[in-house]
Amino acid sequence: MTGWNEKSIPDQTGRVAVVTGANSGLGYVTVRELARKGARVVLACRSEVRGNEAADRIMAEVPHAIAEFRRLDLGDLSSVRDFAEGFPYDRLDLLVDNAGVMAPPYGTTADGFETQFGINHLGHFALTGLLLPTLLATPGARVVTVSSMMHALANIDMGDLNSARRYHRWIAYARSKTANLLFTHELSRRLAAAGADVLATAAHPGYAATNLQTAGPRAEGRKAAERLMEVGNLVFAQSAEAGALPTLRAATDPDARADAFFGPSFAMWRGAAAPSWRASWTLNDQAGLRLWEASERLTGVTYEGL
Repeated sequence: MTGWNEKSIPDQTGRVAVVTGANSGLGYVTVRELARKGARVVLACRSEVRGNEAADRIMAEVPHAIAEFRRLDLGDLSSVRDFAEGFPYDRLDLLVDNAGVMAPPYGTTADGFETQFGINHLGHFALTGLLLPTLLATPGARVVTVSSMMHALANIDMGDLNSARRYHRWIAYARSKTANLLFTHELSRRLAAAGADVLATAAHPGYAATNLQTAGPRAEGRKAAERLMEVGNLVFAQSAEAGALPTLRAATDPDARADAFFGPSFAMWRGAAAPSWRASWTLNDQAGLRLWEASERLTGVTYEGL
């Protein structure tokens, strides 16, 4: 692969990184490669068993790795608060908001939010806000939010953020990924206005073979749909290793700019990590502000200092 790749990642020695959903797929590759470059990595995952197994696997693959599991359920704001309150370090160089769910049947989080909007956006909004004091206290800190090329399917609906009137799983997913980009856009604006030494960027993996595609059909017992996703992963998708490269570039490229969005170079689908196209609505200042204010109201988390 030419262009930006895992060899392009600069030394991360002395840096502390938190990656959500790090027990498998893109998140696992992200923490492994950060650890390989010297970062102390925190795997923020819902399952204690899978999280600890992933941390052990990283330390087996990368003998010098410093990796630990800490429990985080993004579908429960009390868990998000517990994670932030129990964060044991006085610095946080990198927060990667990676975890997500894709196209499940309609459901709600512990706090009553539609599952995809609640986990993919609101959980990460709350987590970032609660960890903000530590990020602001760390020179050159960075927040990376993982979106999707499927954000292009739908803008957010400010009148129905929780899809209460009508739920279509793929539209709800697209809206949650649009929310990720609007969050990055507004966070970048606020950080710049405050003169903060924190950079907010975003990334998407293109079509990468992970368990995200099969999790929904498997949970519902839809064998045909699960098999179709498995075939798609085998035939069309790039590997999780390749899919994680845009996230790693967004996280570590010293030339990345505020509100940058990285993805695969070929048709937003596969290839080396490169700047990516994004829908114009994800750069709308008014929409970003309205979503931010709604997110503060829904989560009860305000960004002190911004």
